[in-house]
Amino acid sequence: MNPERIFEEFPAPSYRGTQQQALRDIRDAFAAGNDVVLVRAPTGSGKSLLARAVAGCARRADEGDPSDATGAYYTTPQVSQLDDVAADDLLADLNVIRGKSNYTCILPEERDTPVNQAPCVRERGYDCSVKHRCPYFSDRAIASNREIAAMTLAYFMQTAGSEVFRKRDVVVVDEAHGLAEWAEMYATIQLGPRTVPFWDDLRVPEIDGIERAVRYAENLAGTCERRKDELLAQDSLSPGEVRERDRLQELIGELEWFVSDYRDPQSPTTWLVDQSELRSGSRDTDDEGDEPQGGPLTIKPMNPEKYLQHTVWDRGNKFALLSATILNKAAFCRQVGLDPDDVALVDVEHTFPVENRPLYDVTQGKMTYEERDETTPKIARTIVRLMQHHPDEKGLVHAHSYDIQERLADLLSDFGVGDRIRLHDRDGRDAALEEWKASDDPDVFLSVKMEEALDLKGDLCRWQVLCKAPFLNTGDSRVAHRLEEGQWAWYYRTALRTVIQGCGRVVRAPDDYGATYLADSSLVDLFDRAKTDMPDWFEAQVDRMERPDLPAFEPRSALDGTASGTGGRSRSGSGTGATSRGRADGADSGGRDGGSSSRSSRSGSGRSSRSSPLADVWDTDE
Repeated sequence: MNPERIFEEFPAPSYRGTQQQALRDIRDAFAAGNDVVLVRAPTGSGKSLLARAVAGCARRADEGDPSDATGAYYTTPQVSQLDDVAADDLLADLNVIRGKSNYTCILPEERDTPVNQAPCVRERGYDCSVKHRCPYFSDRAIASNREIAAMTLAYFMQTAGSEVFRKRDVVVVDEAHGLAEWAEMYATIQLGPRTVPFWDDLRVPEIDGIERAVRYAENLAGTCERRKDELLAQDSLSPGEVRERDRLQELIGELEWFVSDYRDPQSPTTWLVDQSELRSGSRDTDDEGDEPQGGPLTIKPMNPEKYLQHTVWDRGNKFALLSATILNKAAFCRQVGLDPDDVALVDVEHTFPVENRPLYDVTQGKMTYEERDETTPKIARTIVRLMQHHPDEKGLVHAHSYDIQERLADLLSDFGVGDRIRLHDRDGRDAALEEWKASDDPDVFLSVKMEEALDLKGDLCRWQVLCKAPFLNTGDSRVAHRLEEGQWAWYYRTALRTVIQGCGRVVRAPDDYGATYLADSSLVDLFDRAKTDMPDWFEAQVDRMERPDLPAFEPRSALDGTASGTGGRSRSGSGTGATSRGRADGADSGGRDGGSSSRSSRSGSGRSSRSSPLADVWDTDE
């Protein structure tokens, strides 16, 4: 790596904000001999451009021995982030490669067939006459031979050990704050009807501990191997059999990795196992004397450092990890298996005026499961008042879960403001989001798990509501295990990270502006508990937080364009006569006012064949 090239490799014609200083600091950190540099760069600092400059510093083919690693990888967990990179003219030399399922076969009779189910993977010895023009293999060949290959983190990890995508000199991970959690997710093994093709044929015992899970995993891996060999013996496979074969191969790898890692005395990974109850009548009754049967299994790793070593750290010589929310360097390094003493941290200054990104306290109570029934109607009434306050501006409501989303949608419809409400389901996330963004109407979008990877610049959105503190589910065995060990700082830090990410959705440039309203009183408590991990620039937002003076609850005015009682509104949406921070006034009582009892068709969502990856990452049913 030659960090001195970082300025000439910066792809933009000029610098914005503190980019030049950031490049200087990153250069100096690598020049000092650090193999890993964390770049803590807030929203709007141009992380992708900084990432491209770092990647351009990788050793070139003519600069070393033939055996030396050359070139760079750019990777990110977010599919939407990779889409943005692919669409950015300044990043045109980041050659993007995606998984086979994202490409369609070009054979005339297979135009609707994804490449991972095409004849070349269905028929033994198939000689494809157009393989040289296959969109997947073409993109793969280009990406593997160019200096910078760009891919999702999932694809990057899956290609560990690949002869095509070998070790490179530099690896850049964008949006790296969740690297440990994403690694845990990728290394988690789900054993159930949706993931094991022959699940109904299995007899699953009750798993009473991790040792029993290891023995069962060994047996299941052997069964999968035999089923796969039966499929491989066939000359031709149907698309369904191809999917089964590929899933069996994945499952064998997952199970063998688990067994190997668990039995490795040097591995730092802790494994947990959860088992669901067996549904009544789902299998034939056991013969008398047989062991009790159990239900689906989830085998989870905690801090899978060995997994990251194989899939990430062994893939490069130098690493740049970029994010706005790497809140605690030492804690982050411990989670991903790095020594903090060997890692440099570069802080990039926030250049957005704090007055353009205000926080407002509109808390109405706690949104815990026990108190949600009482608090949700109050939040719905507050959203109506905010719609009155922002009669001609789009709004976003972070509902946190589909349960909360549906409750709010029903209440807002009952209040008579359903014509201004949009929402989405699990399958139609992207389609509904794009439809809302494309509309000129000041509609309010009720979202679930869209706190990250969402760019709502300018008039796309001027205000948003955080309905619930995004604490992790304590019913999850990994979370419970960490809390039993007293890792409360991690618990609060993880929630704060999501809040900060969410607050960045509506202010995307120094001259942009947007207001964020906090509706769950647990958010205010979170700020107090996680204050030591709060970046200075976000702490400035929290310190300025106040309670706005909202109009009285009049649903009709939320639709007819009036905002009675606002007395005018500033560009940041602050309103006038705001009170000091606190919970002294403005709390509405619950209850439903009159209005239409049916939801408007405008609140429906379209369908999309490609849903956001976040829909599969987080539990959205709590």
